[in-house]
Amino acid sequence: MRYGYAALNLTLAAEKVQVNRAMIKKTFLEKGIAYASSHALANVRDLEKVLEWNLKHRLRFYRMSSDMFPWMSEYEISDLPDYEQIKIVLQRAGTKARNNDIRLSFHPGPFNVLATNTPSVLTKTIKELRQHAEIMDLMGLPQSPFAKINIHVGGAFGDKNTALARFAESYTALPDSIRARLTVENDDKANMFNIRDLLWLHQQIGIPLVFDYFHHQFCSGDMTEEEAFSAAIETWPADITPVVHFSSSRKRFEDPTAAATAHADFLYSRVNTYGAEVDIMFEAKAKETAVLKYLADYRLKAL
Repeated sequence: MRYGYAALNLTLAAEKVQVNRAMIKKTFLEKGIAYASSHALANVRDLEKVLEWNLKHRLRFYRMSSDMFPWMSEYEISDLPDYEQIKIVLQRAGTKARNNDIRLSFHPGPFNVLATNTPSVLTKTIKELRQHAEIMDLMGLPQSPFAKINIHVGGAFGDKNTALARFAESYTALPDSIRARLTVENDDKANMFNIRDLLWLHQQIGIPLVFDYFHHQFCSGDMTEEEAFSAAIETWPADITPVVHFSSSRKRFEDPTAAATAHADFLYSRVNTYGAEVDIMFEAKAKETAVLKYLADYRLKAL
């Protein structure tokens, strides 16, 4: 079982190592693609350092930051002035991941909506997903959900069935490099998409489902946690370990004034995998420190 965390490594961030150097739109417009390129090169170089740290601490699951290439919606990655150097670093990082059984993934932001009924949003979504897949291709990562690109359906737009149908239609038109990696997870709002809803989507297009334990508390589809968990992991190819997301409630354990759906800094219960083999992405705000504490609390060993 692999245990992972997302994007920022707080321990390394204290040493100025970061994978999400960004800029506001005004700065990008003023300084241009060369400035974005320098940020991207610095980010991928620090990605290597994060992978080294993860390997040392036996954390072999990591969600890469979607902000490694700032404002990449405004250009093609291959147009960056530092592209050749970036490509070399990404190839090196990918080799390290493959040689050490490190599982890498992406989770593009909520503005990526395949279910949209707005053509311009769909065009932007497809470009962003293509660029995420391009980064993975440059790293030599498999075109399979082992190197998953995970998204949400993105919006019900007042009619869940029609939104799911639009998602399916958009999915079938995606390039192979995206479609082969794409997964979809359940939502944390009662009027959005639960595992029962997403099972229909899987039946139509074969997309694997990522089960989010915390989200399920708010959007269950009248399924128990075990029922939803089991249904989701059965949608994965037999030769690829399914992924689940786990976090604790900030409102319950850390701050009673927090929103009900807010994630806690740390993890306050043990994950029940119901005897199944899964890789767990912990979505705790304390990042790698939360994962290491979890492993120590429950006397677990990472791979």
